[in-house]
Amino acid sequence: MSWTRGFLAALAVCALFGALLAGITACDSSGGAGEGDGAEPSPVGKVLDDTDEEGRNYREVDKKRAPEVGIEVLPDARDGWNVRLTLGDFRFSPAGTKKSAVQGRGYALLRLDGRPLAELRDPTHHLSGSLVARGTHKITVRLHADDDTVWAVDGEPVESTADITVSDPVPSAPTTAPTPTPQVSGRDPGRRTGGRGSPNPGGKA
Repeated sequence: MSWTRGFLAALAVCALFGALLAGITACDSSGGAGEGDGAEPSPVGKVLDDTDEEGRNYREVDKKRAPEVGIEVLPDARDGWNVRLTLGDFRFSPAGTKKSAVQGRGYALLRLDGRPLAELRDPTHHLSGSLVARGTHKITVRLHADDDTVWAVDGEPVESTADITVSDPVPSAPTTAPTPTPQVSGRDPGRRTGGRGSPNPGGKA
Protein backbone atom coordinates (compact mmCIF):
# COMPACT_ATOMS: atom_id res chain seq x y z
CA MET A 1 0.00 0.00 0.00
CA SER A 2 2.85 2.34 0.84
CA TRP A 3 4.48 1.52 -2.51
CA THR A 4 1.29 2.53 -4.33
CA ARG A 5 1.11 5.82 -2.49
CA GLY A 6 4.76 6.56 -3.28
CA PHE A 7 4.21 5.80 -6.95
CA LEU A 8 1.16 8.09 -7.13
CA ALA A 9 3.08 10.89 -5.39
CA ALA A 10 5.90 10.57 -7.92
CA LEU A 11 3.41 10.76 -10.78
CA ALA A 12 1.88 13.90 -9.24
CA VAL A 13 5.30 15.57 -8.98
CA CYS A 14 6.10 14.72 -12.61
CA ALA A 15 2.74 16.11 -13.76
CA LEU A 16 3.29 19.33 -11.79
CA PHE A 17 6.79 19.75 -13.22
CA GLY A 18 5.47 19.17 -16.73
CA ALA A 19 2.76 21.79 -16.25
CA LEU A 20 5.30 24.33 -15.01
CA LEU A 21 7.58 23.62 -17.96
CA ALA A 22 4.71 23.98 -20.40
CA GLY A 23 3.75 27.29 -18.79
CA ILE A 24 7.27 28.68 -19.16
CA THR A 25 7.39 27.60 -22.80
CA ALA A 26 4.03 29.22 -23.43
CA CYS A 27 5.24 32.49 -21.89
CA ASP A 28 8.29 32.48 -24.14
CA SER A 29 6.25 31.85 -27.26
CA SER A 30 3.65 34.49 -26.37
CA GLY A 31 6.38 37.14 -26.02
CA GLY A 32 7.00 36.93 -29.77
CA ALA A 33 3.36 37.17 -30.77
CA GLY A 34 2.70 39.49 -33.66
CA GLU A 35 6.34 39.49 -34.79
CA GLY A 36 5.95 36.85 -37.47
CA ASP A 37 4.41 39.15 -40.08
CA GLY A 38 7.79 40.09 -41.55
CA ALA A 39 7.68 43.62 -40.12
CA GLU A 40 10.23 44.88 -37.67
CA PRO A 41 8.51 45.51 -34.31
CA SER A 42 8.57 48.85 -32.49
CA PRO A 43 10.50 50.59 -31.13
CA VAL A 44 12.52 51.60 -34.19
CA GLY A 45 15.24 54.21 -33.85
CA LYS A 46 15.07 56.80 -31.10
CA VAL A 47 12.18 59.20 -30.55
CA LEU A 48 13.57 62.71 -30.03
CA ASP A 49 12.13 65.66 -28.14
CA ASP A 50 12.29 67.72 -31.36
CA THR A 51 8.98 68.06 -33.15
CA ASP A 52 7.63 69.35 -36.44
CA GLU A 53 5.24 72.27 -36.89
CA GLU A 54 2.27 70.20 -35.73
CA GLY A 55 4.03 68.69 -32.71
CA ARG A 56 4.94 65.29 -34.19
CA ASN A 57 8.16 63.91 -32.69
CA TYR A 58 11.20 63.14 -34.81
CA ARG A 59 12.30 59.50 -34.93
CA GLU A 60 16.09 59.34 -35.30
CA VAL A 61 17.51 56.44 -37.33
CA ASP A 62 21.00 55.59 -38.50
CA LYS A 63 21.93 57.14 -41.83
CA LYS A 64 22.72 53.72 -43.34
CA ARG A 65 19.17 52.54 -42.66
CA ALA A 66 17.34 55.82 -43.15
CA PRO A 67 14.76 56.23 -45.92
CA GLU A 68 15.34 58.80 -48.68
CA VAL A 69 13.03 60.97 -50.77
CA GLY A 70 13.37 63.29 -53.75
CA ILE A 71 10.72 65.53 -55.33
CA GLU A 72 10.07 66.85 -58.83
CA VAL A 73 7.26 69.31 -59.61
CA LEU A 74 6.28 69.85 -63.25
CA PRO A 75 3.55 72.11 -64.66
CA ASP A 76 0.52 70.24 -65.95
CA ALA A 77 -0.57 71.00 -69.51
CA ARG A 78 -4.18 71.52 -68.41
CA ASP A 79 -4.08 72.79 -64.86
CA GLY A 80 -1.81 72.94 -61.83
CA TRP A 81 1.26 70.83 -61.19
CA ASN A 82 2.31 67.17 -61.25
CA VAL A 83 4.33 66.05 -58.22
CA ARG A 84 6.61 63.01 -58.56
CA LEU A 85 8.55 61.39 -55.72
CA THR A 86 11.64 59.20 -55.89
CA LEU A 87 12.12 56.95 -52.86
CA GLY A 88 14.99 54.97 -51.38
CA ASP A 89 14.64 52.30 -48.66
CA PHE A 90 11.01 53.32 -48.15
CA ARG A 91 7.62 51.80 -48.91
CA PHE A 92 4.19 53.38 -48.63
CA SER A 93 1.80 51.77 -46.16
CA PRO A 94 -1.85 51.48 -47.19
CA ALA A 95 -4.39 53.71 -45.50
CA GLY A 96 -5.65 52.28 -42.21
CA THR A 97 -2.33 50.64 -41.31
CA LYS A 98 -1.78 50.08 -37.58
CA LYS A 99 -0.15 53.12 -35.95
CA SER A 100 3.25 51.69 -35.11
CA ALA A 101 6.71 52.50 -36.42
CA VAL A 102 8.17 49.96 -38.83
CA GLN A 103 11.58 50.51 -40.41
CA GLY A 104 11.31 51.94 -43.93
CA ARG A 105 7.51 52.17 -43.92
CA GLY A 106 4.95 54.96 -43.65
CA TYR A 107 3.56 57.84 -45.68
CA ALA A 108 4.65 61.21 -47.07
CA LEU A 109 3.26 64.60 -46.10
CA LEU A 110 3.18 67.27 -48.82
CA ARG A 111 3.57 70.87 -47.66
CA LEU A 112 3.10 74.20 -49.41
CA ASP A 113 5.22 76.95 -47.83
CA GLY A 114 5.35 74.90 -44.61
CA ARG A 115 1.59 74.30 -44.48
CA PRO A 116 0.35 70.66 -44.65
CA LEU A 117 -1.38 70.10 -47.97
CA ALA A 118 -1.88 66.37 -48.59
CA GLU A 119 -1.03 62.96 -47.14
CA LEU A 120 0.54 60.83 -49.87
CA ARG A 121 0.57 57.05 -50.09
CA ASP A 122 1.64 57.01 -53.73
CA PRO A 123 4.68 58.50 -55.51
CA THR A 124 2.56 60.68 -57.82
CA HIS A 125 0.17 63.50 -56.96
CA HIS A 126 -1.67 66.24 -58.87
CA LEU A 127 -1.60 69.68 -57.28
CA SER A 128 -4.52 71.85 -58.35
CA GLY A 129 -3.62 75.29 -59.68
CA SER A 130 -6.32 76.84 -57.50
CA LEU A 131 -4.27 75.95 -54.39
CA VAL A 132 -1.21 77.92 -55.48
CA ALA A 133 -1.36 81.71 -55.59
CA ARG A 134 0.77 83.93 -57.79
CA GLY A 135 4.42 84.14 -56.79
CA THR A 136 7.24 81.75 -55.81
CA HIS A 137 6.46 78.90 -53.40
CA LYS A 138 8.23 75.99 -51.70
CA ILE A 139 6.79 72.50 -52.14
CA THR A 140 8.16 70.11 -49.49
CA VAL A 141 7.65 66.38 -49.05
CA ARG A 142 8.49 64.80 -45.67
CA LEU A 143 8.50 61.12 -44.70
CA HIS A 144 6.57 59.87 -41.65
CA ALA A 145 6.31 56.52 -39.89
CA ASP A 146 2.85 55.01 -39.51
CA ASP A 147 2.67 56.24 -35.92
CA ASP A 148 2.98 59.81 -37.33
CA THR A 149 6.54 60.35 -36.08
CA VAL A 150 8.91 62.02 -38.55
CA TRP A 151 11.81 59.98 -39.93
CA ALA A 152 14.98 61.92 -39.10
CA VAL A 153 18.75 61.69 -39.55
CA ASP A 154 21.16 63.73 -37.40
CA GLY A 155 18.20 65.59 -35.92
CA GLU A 156 16.89 66.72 -39.32
CA PRO A 157 13.67 65.43 -40.97
CA VAL A 158 13.94 63.25 -44.05
CA GLU A 159 12.48 65.56 -46.69
CA SER A 160 13.00 67.20 -50.07
CA THR A 161 11.97 70.64 -51.38
CA ALA A 162 11.30 72.15 -54.81
CA ASP A 163 10.48 75.75 -55.78
CA ILE A 164 7.67 76.65 -58.16
CA THR A 165 6.71 80.05 -59.54
CA VAL A 166 3.21 81.01 -60.63
CA SER A 167 3.02 84.07 -62.86
CA ASP A 168 0.12 85.98 -64.38
CA PRO A 169 -0.95 84.89 -67.85
CA VAL A 170 0.83 86.84 -70.62
CA PRO A 171 -1.62 89.46 -71.92
CA SER A 172 -2.33 89.50 -75.64
CA ALA A 173 -0.85 92.38 -77.66
CA PRO A 174 -3.27 95.31 -77.84
CA THR A 175 -4.76 96.06 -81.23
CA THR A 176 -3.73 99.51 -82.55
CA ALA A 177 -6.04 101.50 -84.75
CA PRO A 178 -4.44 102.78 -88.01
CA THR A 179 -3.05 106.29 -87.71
CA PRO A 180 -5.37 108.71 -89.55
CA THR A 181 -3.92 110.96 -92.24
CA PRO A 182 -3.78 114.52 -90.91
CA GLN A 183 -6.25 116.88 -92.60
CA VAL A 184 -5.36 120.55 -93.10
CA SER A 185 -8.26 122.93 -92.93
CA GLY A 186 -8.39 126.19 -94.97
CA ARG A 187 -6.37 126.97 -98.03
CA ASP A 188 -3.82 124.75 -99.59
CA PRO A 189 -0.53 125.77 -98.01
CA GLY A 190 1.25 125.11 -101.29
CA ARG A 191 -0.74 127.72 -103.23
CA ARG A 192 0.62 131.26 -103.45
CA THR A 193 -1.77 134.10 -102.95
CA GLY A 194 -2.19 136.06 -106.21
CA GLY A 195 -2.47 139.89 -106.49
CA ARG A 196 -1.60 142.75 -108.62
CA GLY A 197 2.02 143.74 -108.84
CA SER A 198 3.33 147.23 -108.61
CA PRO A 199 3.24 149.15 -111.83
CA ASN A 200 6.42 148.99 -113.79
CA PRO A 201 8.21 152.28 -113.33
CA GLY A 202 8.15 154.26 -116.47
CA GLY A 203 11.22 154.63 -118.64
CA LYS A 204 12.33 157.42 -120.63
CA ALA A 205 9.63 159.22 -122.55
